[in-house]
Amino acid sequence: MADESGTISGQMLTRPLVLVTLIAAFGSLVQYGYNAFVIFYPAKYIQDFYNETYRFRNVISIDHGLLRFQWGLTVAFFSFGGFCGSLFVGPLVDSIGRKKTLLINNILPIAAAVLVICSKPRRSHELLICSRFFVGICSGIAFSVVPMYLAEIAPQNLRGALCTVADLFITFGIFLAEVIGFREVLGTEEGWPILLSLTGIPAVVQLLLLPFFPESPRFLLIQKKEEEEARMALKTLRCSEDVEEEMEVLRQEELADKAEKDMDVMKILYYPGLRWHVVSIMVVMAGQQLSGINAAHHYAKRIYLSSGVGEVVVWYISIALSFFLMVVTALVICIIESSGRRILLLTGFGICTIACIFLTMCIQLQKNISSMAYMSVSFHTIFLIGQATGPNPVPSVLVAEYFLQSCRSTAFVIAGSIHWFLKFLIVVTYLHMDVELESYSFLFFWPFNIATFIYVAKMIPETKGRSFLEIRRILSQHLA
Repeated sequence: MADESGTISGQMLTRPLVLVTLIAAFGSLVQYGYNAFVIFYPAKYIQDFYNETYRFRNVISIDHGLLRFQWGLTVAFFSFGGFCGSLFVGPLVDSIGRKKTLLINNILPIAAAVLVICSKPRRSHELLICSRFFVGICSGIAFSVVPMYLAEIAPQNLRGALCTVADLFITFGIFLAEVIGFREVLGTEEGWPILLSLTGIPAVVQLLLLPFFPESPRFLLIQKKEEEEARMALKTLRCSEDVEEEMEVLRQEELADKAEKDMDVMKILYYPGLRWHVVSIMVVMAGQQLSGINAAHHYAKRIYLSSGVGEVVVWYISIALSFFLMVVTALVICIIESSGRRILLLTGFGICTIACIFLTMCIQLQKNISSMAYMSVSFHTIFLIGQATGPNPVPSVLVAEYFLQSCRSTAFVIAGSIHWFLKFLIVVTYLHMDVELESYSFLFFWPFNIATFIYVAKMIPETKGRSFLEIRRILSQHLA
C-alpha cells in the first residue's frame, strides 16, 4: 500500500518495462556515443575529401589553415548541435510528450545519413558538416529526454537503475564506433560514408518498435489530465491490473505540482523554492564535463602509443577498455539502488581527483623514465573507471529526481545546456590548451573535481528508493 509520503512497495521489472527501456536508450543514445567518436577514425580520408572538393571548385589545393578550420567545424558542430537540441527539449516534451519527442527525433539521424551518402557524389563538404549538426541536435534531445522518460515510467525502487541504462548505451555507442571505425573495417577512403551513415539504423529500429509502448503515465495524468490513458499505460508497464496505489501517488504529485506549473528557464532560476535544486544540478552537470573526461579521450591514443605498442594494438586496447567500461556501467546499474546516488558520485569524483594528479606526474616523468608510461596507462584507466562510476551516469538521475513533473523538462533544458555548452567549449579550446600545458593539462581539471566532490559531500542528500514527493521534502529541508 501507499503510505502518506507516497511510497509504494517495491516492484519488479516487467517485460514491457525492460523492452521500452532498451528500445528508448538504444535508438536514441547510441547516437550520442557513436557520433561523438566515429568522426575521428576516418579523419585522414575526410580531410582528403575536403581537399579534393576544394581542388575541384578552385583548381588549387586547399590551404592548411582552411582545412583545419573546416575539420574543426566538422568536429565542433556535433557539440553545437547538441546544445541547440537541448534547448528544444522543454517545448517538445511538454507539448507532444516524451515518447513522441523521441519518435520525431529519429527524423534527424535519418536525414543526416542521407546527407552523408550524398556528400561525396555531390562533392559537398557542407552536406557532411550539416549532417554532423543534425546528429548533434538528435543527441542533445535524446540526452535529456531518454532519462526523463525512463524516470517517469520506472517504479521508484528501480528509477535510478533504469535511468543509468541511458549511460550504458552511450558507452555502447562509443564501443561500436571503435569496433567498426578502424581502418581495417569501415574507416577507409571508400567506407567512411557508410560508417557515418550507419547512424540511421538505430533511428529506424526505434521508429518501428517504440510506437507499441505507452507514453509516460505522469505526463498523461499530471500534464494532459488523461487519467484513463495514464491508468492503461501503468497497467501495460507493470503487467498488472492493480495499479490504483500508484495512481494515487500520481494524484498526490499532481496536487503538489500545481505551485510550479508553467516554469520556464528564467522563472525556475529565480524561484526561491527551487534555487538550490537548480544550483545542485548545475554543479554536478558541470563537474561531469570539467572532470577531464574529454582530455582523457583526447590523450588516450598518445598515452597508449607511449608505452611502446603499435597502432593496431592500441585499437584492440581501446575496444577492450570500452567494453570494460560498459561492464563497470552495468555494475553501477546493479548497485545504484542499494549503494545510492551520493556514494557513487563521491567515489567517482574522488577517483578522478586522485587519478588526475598521478596521471599528470606519470606523463611528466615518462619523458625521462620510459617505464612510467605503463603507470600512465594504468592511471588513465583508473580515471575512466572513476568517471564511469559516478560522474557519467548519476547526474541525469538527479535531474530527473530533484524536480516535479511540470518543471522537470525545464530542469533538463538547463542541465543539458550546461552539458553541451561545456563540451563544445572544451572541444574548441582543448587543442590549444593541450599545446600550451602538455602533460599538465590534466592538472587543469583537478580543481573542478575537488570542488564538485566537496559540494556533493556537503549539499547532495541521498535519494535512493524515495518517491518524487519525499525527495522534494528532503531537498527542501537539506538545502534550506
